[in-house]
Amino acid sequence: MQKILVVQTAFIGDVVLATGLLESLHQQDPTASISILVRKGNEALFKNHPFVKEVLVWDKKTNKYQHLFQIIQEIRQRKFDLLINVQRFAATGLITIFSGAKTTIGFDKNPFSLFFSKRIKHIFSKGDIDLHEIQRNHQLIATEEQPEPARPKLYPSNADNAAVASYTQKPYICMAPASVWFTKQYPEAQWVKLLQLIPKQYQVFLLGAPSDGDTCNRILTAANCSNAKSLAGQLNFLQSAALMQTAFMNYVNDSAPMHFASSVNAPVTAIYCSTIPAFGYGPLSDNKHIVEVRQALDCRPCGIHGRKECPKGHFNCANHIDQTDLLATLSA
Repeated sequence: MQKILVVQTAFIGDVVLATGLLESLHQQDPTASISILVRKGNEALFKNHPFVKEVLVWDKKTNKYQHLFQIIQEIRQRKFDLLINVQRFAATGLITIFSGAKTTIGFDKNPFSLFFSKRIKHIFSKGDIDLHEIQRNHQLIATEEQPEPARPKLYPSNADNAAVASYTQKPYICMAPASVWFTKQYPEAQWVKLLQLIPKQYQVFLLGAPSDGDTCNRILTAANCSNAKSLAGQLNFLQSAALMQTAFMNYVNDSAPMHFASSVNAPVTAIYCSTIPAFGYGPLSDNKHIVEVRQALDCRPCGIHGRKECPKGHFNCANHIDQTDLLATLSA
């Protein structure tokens, strides 16, 4: 039985996208023992995951480098046959080369990739074709028998579904209005307008982490809608995914909740502000919609990742999105 470790210690959205690798690895060898290394806080994604034997956790916030060496020792003790490093940063490169794994695979952009068993060229796009992140990741394990990547997937349990059952008794919509990055977040005032335009036949749930509670509460107060409620901080990751799965629509930013929707094939409308879908992180659900500003802006995109503020000061990429385009996805 082959023992495999997948390394993805980035933020939660990146980890969700990496679950596609777990699906593909299991398809390639159903007998393989698959483990994953994540940063502390993301381990809850894999509770009851049918293909993950063990979740290893690197605490990056408390004694980061001391714990780095501890996690390397833990990995060495497990004697993995194969280590797949999805990341391109030095720390995970060190984990890879000191892992003791028989075979190590990672991208050539990792500073320590020279010492990997296999270095895979990190291709952002092929000619005029923009690759999705799951396609880029899949290059690490692609075979002739399986040239295409599996979709990312999370596995909410029966208990997770039961935890949100009381919210699903009538047609509902989920909104995830917050983002770590200012320029990836549709402005609060625009969420207020959208919430007020949602037909009253739908219950609306605002989702987010405990730290998003103030944002959600401000939106609710300003919108003053009797059919809306904040669940920020009340649901764990898998419960949020379970609720999104049976929603009539999920409105999200270019952020982790979009990938949650993809992982359970939930209907989703992704709102793009400063970033663009061509970067390869877009929604993957069967019922997916992308809404962005209609007019071309010479300042958009202003970078692959979000920013703490609009470099131009006007944030037109968000403020000029047409609300009718958002509402149209309800009937698409």
